[in-house]
Amino acid sequence: MKVIYLLLALLLGAAAGGSGIYLWLSATMDHGAQASSGNGEILHYRHPHDRSITSDEPMKDSMGMDYIPVYADKGNGAEDEAGVVRINPAVTQNLGVRTAKAERGSLTPTIDALGFVAYDEAGLVHAHVRTEAWVEDLQVRTTGERVAQGQILFRIDSPRLRSAQEELLQAVRRNAGIASARERLASLGMADEDIRRVQQRGEILQLVPVRARREGVVQALNVSEGMFVTPGTTLIEIVDLSRVWLMLEVFEADMDSLATGQSASVTLPFRPDTHLAAEVDYIYPNLQAGSRTQRARLVLDNPDGELRPGMVARVALEGQALEESVHVPAEALIRTGRQNRVIVALEEGRFQVREVKPGRRVGDRFVILEGIEAGEAVVVSGQFLIDSEAGAAAELGRMHSEEGGTEEGVWTEGRIVSLAEDGTSAMLYHEPVPEWNWPSMTMEFQLAEDLEKEALKPDMPIHFRMREHPEGGYEVMEIHPLEETDDDHSDDHDGHHHGDLGGSDGPGGMA
Repeated sequence: MKVIYLLLALLLGAAAGGSGIYLWLSATMDHGAQASSGNGEILHYRHPHDRSITSDEPMKDSMGMDYIPVYADKGNGAEDEAGVVRINPAVTQNLGVRTAKAERGSLTPTIDALGFVAYDEAGLVHAHVRTEAWVEDLQVRTTGERVAQGQILFRIDSPRLRSAQEELLQAVRRNAGIASARERLASLGMADEDIRRVQQRGEILQLVPVRARREGVVQALNVSEGMFVTPGTTLIEIVDLSRVWLMLEVFEADMDSLATGQSASVTLPFRPDTHLAAEVDYIYPNLQAGSRTQRARLVLDNPDGELRPGMVARVALEGQALEESVHVPAEALIRTGRQNRVIVALEEGRFQVREVKPGRRVGDRFVILEGIEAGEAVVVSGQFLIDSEAGAAAELGRMHSEEGGTEEGVWTEGRIVSLAEDGTSAMLYHEPVPEWNWPSMTMEFQLAEDLEKEALKPDMPIHFRMREHPEGGYEVMEIHPLEETDDDHSDDHDGHHHGDLGGSDGPGGMA
């Protein structure tokens, strides 16, 4: 018995609960319907299928469908512009939405570049011989050694140099041909001081010294003791590091802000608090193929040798001021690859997705060439959430806010009744369209310009996509022919015509 009472109690509770849920849903739906119908002042009534047709009084169209009221209060039923969304101020605050004004003014670009210290190629000298010889008494043993100008690097044993020295001594004894004998020794690479020494002492040098022509650091050592060497072989490379180059790589987008003689500030990692002043000495005529960067160089004095080839430095170059333009914070710009847009903050909690044409980036701001005016507020924080709310295609226009359509339109099936001779329009029969609350009917459609019309013909069954045209009327965007069936050849497929809500014998017609 208790079990029976328990079951009855459960059934009654479920019924009561179901009634409560039903009443709650009904109240919610009624409230939503009232909100959507609008509580503000009615501006006018518009045609359910053509926004351009309006009326000051409520009425029905030729098919018996009610005109749609348009309210003064956009929050309660009026139509916002394309790409405009409304967000409750409390939600906006919770999202952390921040805005900033678009400004007009002149921006001065600053180029931040990475530089690498390199030796000055003008300070590079080679040590080599001008006659065949054997290397003796090598005094430089490793790369990186510092050498002074005139310092002996190595000595050579050369039969030709010994013979030329004998000729000089004979000329001295004859007191004739001395100058030509000295010139021959000089052409073989013998230093003036060594030639004077031979002439003054009256004896030849078995080992002739080869000296450094400049102070610097040994960059390359290609010789060893006892090696047989010939003219044209580079034996030692010496580079002067009292002045160095700083090689820059500037992005291609910043090329127009780069100029010879431009001032630069150089910061080195081992001395971050020190800024060295320099100028752009040379801009190379070609880009780096791999990185697509423009090379340029600075020249820095290096008397203490602190700057060493291979070091990295940060370089800031101040460019020329640009012409006055509208610019916004860089974080305000949403770049999708196919479109650039910003979110403009309007009044009354409204936000609009606005397509813009950006110019160059200058620091933390973007120049905007088209799409926004100075003084307009753009969203700089939370803009991606608003953009998502507006939809990726909101900027292209939102359609049928009441009927449920979008710019992409809706798909339906039907049949071609007739085609205009110029191919710009067609009379089509279509099945019911629940998305727009349309019954089946026959009506005129515009045909999109890029639509392939060659294969279209009257009485062809089709599957097509239609949308509301921004300038009024409806447009067919895509058409796919369907296979013929026996029913397709029936003469009674006209359905509803505009102005005929009576019964239809056509496909999908209303009884």
